[in-house]
Amino acid sequence: MPNVEYAGEWVAFDQHLFERQGVLVEWFPGGPNALATSIMLAAGEAELGYVSWLPFLEAVARGNDQMLIAAVFPRNALGIISLARHPVTRASDLLDARILTPGPPEAIAVNATLAMAGLPQRWTQLAAGFSPQPLLDGDGDAYIGFDTNQTLILERQGLVKNRDFFFSAFDDIGFRSYAALLATTREMLVHRRQDLIAYLRGLMTGWALNARQPTLAPRLAVERYGADLGLDPAQQLGQNLMQIPLTRYPDHPGRPRLALDRALMEGPMYAGARAAGHKALPPVDRLADFSIVYEAAAGLPREYL
Repeated sequence: MPNVEYAGEWVAFDQHLFERQGVLVEWFPGGPNALATSIMLAAGEAELGYVSWLPFLEAVARGNDQMLIAAVFPRNALGIISLARHPVTRASDLLDARILTPGPPEAIAVNATLAMAGLPQRWTQLAAGFSPQPLLDGDGDAYIGFDTNQTLILERQGLVKNRDFFFSAFDDIGFRSYAALLATTREMLVHRRQDLIAYLRGLMTGWALNARQPTLAPRLAVERYGADLGLDPAQQLGQNLMQIPLTRYPDHPGRPRLALDRALMEGPMYAGARAAGHKALPPVDRLADFSIVYEAAAGLPREYL
């Protein structure tokens, strides 16, 4: 959805950063009713797209020759929101719970978390939108949402975190993954690598400028790119301020924005995938290009990395 989650793109468009790198970019919104990114890539309807880890592996297992080239958020803000009447703060709390999920990727994260804990996938999935209101209404025991989004909505309604409601990131309760993984086709990677490098330079610069001027992207999201969504300016600013630290590796502050971590993917992320049923995983180099972000970073001033 074209909200402030894509702050780097909005700043890059507004400041003409992609054009300065010599590439023109057309951006298509997604959402729960859109075709999956892997389908759009395979059909040639898109050349880049954002994917989630396990759905991406499923697409590759079905014969799609696609590669990961970057990750906007090394720390994933997706997790479980619950109320004080039924706290869900660890994997075992998911058992027999009624969980409100906006879409299939969220349900996959629940199953993967249970699998990593050696627990059965025994829970009830309930469809929900992007608002946590059904949780407040008692329609479910927990809601799958983002610490950078739905928790802010609850706080604006007067609820206090860790008292009235709880948030448990999947990263912290067993299922480690990236958020906003960028995927492309191997053909694109081979034949148009310089275009991808130019795009990554523009995006990297966009996120760097967003960190310096965090009020710009929320305004662009509210007034331009997500103008039809009725976005709340205060919520969008709060979301942006919370997500900016998630764009960096806390243990590797010098690592460029967008870079993929081989050890993280081969370790915790592969472990989560195997627990979720992906047994025949290929070598990680067949799924990801770990050098292209560094090639893009080599052309940028140090303060943009």
